Amino acid sequence: MVVMNPSGDVALQQRDLILVATGLMLLVIVPVIALTVLFAWRYRAGNKDAKYEPNWDHSTQLELVIWAIPLLIIIVLGAVTWVSTHVLDPYRPIERLGPGRLVAKDVRPLEVQVVALDWKWLFIYPEYGIATVNQLAAPVDRPIEFKLTSSTVMNAFYIPSLAGMIYAMPGMETKLHAVINKPGNYDGISSNYSGAGYSGMKFRFYGMSDQGFAQWVASVRAKPMPLTRANYLQLEKPTENVRPMHFGRVDPQLYKAALNMCVRPGSMCMDRMMMIDSMGGGGKHSAEPKNGVGHAEGALEKQPEEKGAPGHWSTPRKPGAPGAQQPGAQQNRDLTLNRTPPAATPGTRQSARA
Repeated sequence: MVVMNPSGDVALQQRDLILVATGLMLLVIVPVIALTVLFAWRYRAGNKDAKYEPNWDHSTQLELVIWAIPLLIIIVLGAVTWVSTHVLDPYRPIERLGPGRLVAKDVRPLEVQVVALDWKWLFIYPEYGIATVNQLAAPVDRPIEFKLTSSTVMNAFYIPSLAGMIYAMPGMETKLHAVINKPGNYDGISSNYSGAGYSGMKFRFYGMSDQGFAQWVASVRAKPMPLTRANYLQLEKPTENVRPMHFGRVDPQLYKAALNMCVRPGSMCMDRMMMIDSMGGGGKHSAEPKNGVGHAEGALEKQPEEKGAPGHWSTPRKPGAPGAQQPGAQQNRDLTLNRTPPAATPGTRQSARA
């Protein structure tokens, strides 16, 4: 019943889709059920007045009705689906607060960073520098932009009164745009099984007036405990049926570190790792994060060359430079011909890019 009577405009439009799709299907289902009952009664064995035509097998008019009506329903349903898929794309910022009420161009959405933990929800408000666990609040008629990730396994963030569910996955960020139109206390759940504490992975979502939301933010800011990286690592440990928690201050880079799975000291962030890979790798010593980012060629240039060592591939030098081969000489022949290089003698190094 919550899904069919939501308090947010996005969920309301999704409800309308359910009604439209159901109505279109009933255009076929109701006549078929009615005709089934009618035919069973009319052509029952005891009805001697029913017309008996054992050789009848075709009716053009009947074929047109049977095929035309479902075809028209599919066309209409396809058009509605195509339009709504784009309008209700969770990554697309909302353009209206409700029927006939557009979002003003100068309105700034409320950004909420969401991290699915085992088995609780962490909400970070970067605009206000606060964070909560298993408690979420937002002002009425203000667009909300959720940015979601997960610390371990995939979860699904779902507030039935607000909008459809969206997945939260480790090492990835998903987005959801929505708006709440009525003050209230709403259910929030995880709708994707994620382990032993899944059934207790619930939270409360409060729709508030602007004044009420400002008071709520002030009350959270008054809490003495900060959400540091050390506190996050403790919070990340699996716990069940967690009561709401409030953090008056939060590390501004915490969500980015959680997204890139590098909250723990000494771990390399995924975005940094992917940048190194996109640049061709960090060479032999890239396994040590302290050496930083570099091309494989850059790493090779730092190593001393052993001239004449079989299988040694050095970075090509410019013609005329000391040690460079003369024009016309064969350079890196094994790489050019895509052949397996000969085994290297002890002390030589081979490019990881081969």
